[in-house]
Amino acid sequence: MLTWTTLGRTGARLGVIRSWRRTGDEGLQALTPARIHSTLQAGQLGHFSSLSSKSSSLSSTAFSRSISITAANQNASASSAANQKSPSYSYIIVGAGSAGCVLANRLTEDAHESVLLLEAGPKDMFLGSVRLSWKIHMPAALTYNLCDEKYNWYYHTLPQAHMDNRVMYWPRGRVWGGSSSLNAMVYIRGHAEDYNRWQREGAEGWDYEHCLPYFRKAQCHELGEDRYRGGSGPLHVSRGKTDHPLHKTFIEAGQQAGYPFTDDMNGFQQEGLGWMDMTIHKGKRWSTASAYLRPVLGRPNLKTEVQCLTTRILFEGSRAVGVEYSQNGQTKKVFAEKEVILSGGAINSPQLLMLSGVGNADDLTTLGIPVVQHLPGVGSNLQDHLELYVQQQCTQPITLYKAQKPFRMVKIGLEWLSVFTGYGATAHLESGGFIRSRPGVTHPDLQFHFLPSQVIDHGRVASKIEAYQVHVGPMRSTSIGWMKLKSANPLDHPILQPNYLSTDIDVWEFRESVKLSREIFAQKAFDPFRGPEVQPGPAVQSDAEIDAFVRQKADSAYHPSCTCKMGSPSDPMAVVDSDARVLGLEHLRVVDASIMPSVVSGNLNAPTVMMAEKAADIIRGRPALADLGVPVYSPPILDTQR
Repeated sequence: MLTWTTLGRTGARLGVIRSWRRTGDEGLQALTPARIHSTLQAGQLGHFSSLSSKSSSLSSTAFSRSISITAANQNASASSAANQKSPSYSYIIVGAGSAGCVLANRLTEDAHESVLLLEAGPKDMFLGSVRLSWKIHMPAALTYNLCDEKYNWYYHTLPQAHMDNRVMYWPRGRVWGGSSSLNAMVYIRGHAEDYNRWQREGAEGWDYEHCLPYFRKAQCHELGEDRYRGGSGPLHVSRGKTDHPLHKTFIEAGQQAGYPFTDDMNGFQQEGLGWMDMTIHKGKRWSTASAYLRPVLGRPNLKTEVQCLTTRILFEGSRAVGVEYSQNGQTKKVFAEKEVILSGGAINSPQLLMLSGVGNADDLTTLGIPVVQHLPGVGSNLQDHLELYVQQQCTQPITLYKAQKPFRMVKIGLEWLSVFTGYGATAHLESGGFIRSRPGVTHPDLQFHFLPSQVIDHGRVASKIEAYQVHVGPMRSTSIGWMKLKSANPLDHPILQPNYLSTDIDVWEFRESVKLSREIFAQKAFDPFRGPEVQPGPAVQSDAEIDAFVRQKADSAYHPSCTCKMGSPSDPMAVVDSDARVLGLEHLRVVDASIMPSVVSGNLNAPTVMMAEKAADIIRGRPALADLGVPVYSPPILDTQR
């Protein structure tokens, strides 16, 4: 990961009465009164029965989810009137991010369906050029967009009581590709047991045997297809090309410490150290915009809008019929004949639900938002991964320190702009791994990313010395947070409370993460390179000193999730069912990382793409794919940590 702010400084800025329906070609056909009449008789435009007439038949559980007021019907009247002038589509997808791009591609494979894809940010290419948009597409330039607001929502949390009251920074993508256009391009699926746990938590049909085929469907791995890897999907996945000696040293040191080598941490065996998979193709970031969206922009049944902020979902009673959005200072409404699908991510999707009257009724009423559906789980169950850096000075001049000097930065940038090769063509997180923190843990709960460089403050401060580091943190934190609206204004960022390090086991796991990282760095393989420890530093030795270091230095790994939990309708905190449909409402789904029942053991981009692939089959009514009996590695014994 190069700190590319230096490059910028050196001058190298190198419906109802009348609606419009898309036909199979690019023409538009007005519905005739006769067609409207037949459509109404067929029940295709929804019902207008009042919610109050239904309430007497609701069970007590259902009634707790059906608090509504007359504003829902007022909303229906307004949307019906507006529908006279507004276009309609089969599906409206809110958010062109990691999930939204997948859905736009798959749903428009059916030529008779039309899709409108709305994105709050811009396109991911300027004048259609990858080179002119190098801050997104050059893998090594990733810290640029993590550090400004052009393509980034730039969120911040509340002060964290268990982390010395620090306010934590959360970058989230606001651009075609979403956070897959900002992230570090690490492709990690999580562990098979994460998905089996989802099944136990109420996400029926989301166990590993029913998720693996969708990982394969999405993927085109450069090493070829096998039972775990895909070989023909849109999402290109590759291994590192730098052949850097420190990556080899890290993997060797892990084996010397007693951990196994894994040749594919996304395959049969996650546990161990090995080479990372990355969403990089031919030297360029391969976001979901590159993989799924831009290749199908020519389809006549796909329309995209950018720089448009969706402000609310439009309802007729309990049925979602469209959305309202703001673009270029104008308020616009569009309507969906089949479904509205939210794919804004773990912050924006619950925020839009709450702005639209779907959430905790007490909170919404306090803000003056009319309640359409009482779902207290919206914004609850917030989960994330924390990580910190253990850094060691390097005695040989082989790290990326010199590569971040202005002259070298320009040289690296010019090579990438010319032929998409060299140090600019990787994010440099090419090795890593997963281990168990203690005996009795059935599958890895700590993750490593190794980097032959030093990162300071999210890359916003340039590296100061020759050093290498490992990013380490627990994967299944027990600290659960929440998010709420600050106000009824869609422009206001929501209140984010992740509640980091609020449990004793989370504190212990971080303490152990530091100790186990130091142990790997102390192995013989690092002897030719090991200088003084930079962070935490030799003065930090006792448990209390390590805990203080964690409070001061741990940061988000940028994996917020689980805020619209998928689960059984009997679960009072569930927001969507196993088909991603919002409970108690019609024609409304959420498909993104927010619907994870619990956070997976690894990075979130690959799982989010998988979820969108699987949801697309559900929406299209296709049979679920499955790979029954697929083998997964289990440790031979659990009474030792390794």
